Amino acid sequence: MRVVIAEDNVLLSTGLELMLTAKGFHVAAITQDAPGFVAAVAEHRPDVTIVDVRLPPTFRDEGIHAAITARRRYPGLPVLVLSQYVEQQYAGELVSDGRGGVGYLLKDRVSRVSEFTDALRRVAAGGTVMDPEVIGQLLTRPAHDPIAALTPREREVLALMAEGKDNATIAARLVITDNAVHKHIGNIFAKLGLSPADSGHRRVLAVLTYLSRR
Repeated sequence: MRVVIAEDNVLLSTGLELMLTAKGFHVAAITQDAPGFVAAVAEHRPDVTIVDVRLPPTFRDEGIHAAITARRRYPGLPVLVLSQYVEQQYAGELVSDGRGGVGYLLKDRVSRVSEFTDALRRVAAGGTVMDPEVIGQLLTRPAHDPIAALTPREREVLALMAEGKDNATIAARLVITDNAVHKHIGNIFAKLGLSPADSGHRRVLAVLTYLSRR
């Protein structure tokens, strides 16, 4: 499994390379900035990528924007984002396109080798992996379980959303029309109490609600 890493901290990137190589991954490239990452993705077409949120030169959001740019050029590109802190805006922005193969973990998870490599494989397979602390900050758990209000079909749709599937893929998987998928998703948003004001983040919040109750 080929991996491209965008991480400016040489100690961390070297550690990642050694750890992943020992676990059977092939680190195709390590870059230290956003342009280098996008170029490496174009050259190596990796099976999964690891990206630090903050990269040179400003160390603000270059990494996440590079990941989003790469996913636009190569739809479905699996991206696992690493961050020192929970960046709520970036966590939501990354997974709101509904294309799957995304993850957001805090950097201290890297030291838990099996947990980290399992998460990387899930992302590479098209799944969604969110750090529990990210879920905790993005969600305020209601006293009741809103998932219980969903119909069996709506739960199937939400489960596929949590795998990162887009509407067309969900329709094909469940053998229903795109309009039916759209209607089910609208019902899911309504039953989970996600208003239209939440815009594109409704899909993210719906998925996080589902994942937090698995």
